[in-house]
Amino acid sequence: MLRSLVCFLALMLATVGPALAADGDRHAFVIKQFQLENGAVLPEAKVMYATYGTLNAARDNAVLLPSHYMADSHGYEWLIGPGKALDPKKNFLVATELFGNGKSSSPSNTPAPFDGPRFPVTSIRDNVAAVHRLLGDALGVRHLRAVIGFSMGGEQAFQWAVTYPDFMDRIVVTSATAKTWPHGIVRLESQVIAIESDPIFADGDYKVQPKKGLQTFGAIWAGWLFSQGWWREELWRAGSPPGTTFRTVFDGLYKDFIPGADANDLILQMHTWEAHDIGTTPGFGGDVKKALASIKVPVLYMPSETDLYFPVDDARYEARFIPHVTLLPIPSLWGHTAGAASNPADAKFLNEHISAFIHATDAAR
Repeated sequence: MLRSLVCFLALMLATVGPALAADGDRHAFVIKQFQLENGAVLPEAKVMYATYGTLNAARDNAVLLPSHYMADSHGYEWLIGPGKALDPKKNFLVATELFGNGKSSSPSNTPAPFDGPRFPVTSIRDNVAAVHRLLGDALGVRHLRAVIGFSMGGEQAFQWAVTYPDFMDRIVVTSATAKTWPHGIVRLESQVIAIESDPIFADGDYKVQPKKGLQTFGAIWAGWLFSQGWWREELWRAGSPPGTTFRTVFDGLYKDFIPGADANDLILQMHTWEAHDIGTTPGFGGDVKKALASIKVPVLYMPSETDLYFPVDDARYEARFIPHVTLLPIPSLWGHTAGAASNPADAKFLNEHISAFIHATDAAR
């Protein structure tokens, strides 16, 4: 189990090769003079993406899969393939990558004056606006069959439904909320502080990665990633090599939590995450209830029952204000990772219910 756990986390955070090869692998879409909602202008904003399948003649089979924290475009392959919810022989799947993941425009790959700590904070809405341009200008997609998102991808799915309410037929959200509520900001800020407290960090102008800060960041993250029940029941034991201990598992998680990641990139995406609030979308005056009530399309809302990042109670609260919502908690001890099919039971639950939701709403159109 330890090996499969490490492989899952690596795939979820895009640090191992994909099980499936997207058509043509990954591509870059570049927007010149891209203005962010905070007023900053990136001379070149690059969005990395991959596609699976083919856009049909009617151009009505596209599904958007926006990435989660530090992930690349291969982060949804638990959902893609024959017998799964998304068959690329029937759907045209577009998997996009968030600013700050080290491949799309990020602190680590942008020249001065926006290099390193000078890279402006990008919002979830900035990411959605850039992908909207990508779909229309590069791929000829004017409407989506669905937006399906896990974690920060789920934040993007909610934002799509508010910013572009007629652009898709439905959204699916797993292990995410429409707003990062204050307790989530406390967690994220503690991890930012952990990285920044390393003297090597040098206010973001480090010469080498701040290893001690990154390990402290990883140790904090490990305490939130899985549920208390996951640790209590020692779910990492099944299939683990002989001699595996709690310490082996913990050390494997925190010592190199996201291999190869850049500290400024990690911090940027945490700031993107913690600032997300669909209530601050222009026209809603900071009212998250009003923004949720504006969602026109059917929503399949799938929080993990044991998620410590996006607690199920926050999802229940938000669901009260969404007009056409199916709230379906994932019955799992796997915490936040349940929303990305970290184990066979959750993979089966997610694929069955997402597939049924998509087909049911298709029939209702």
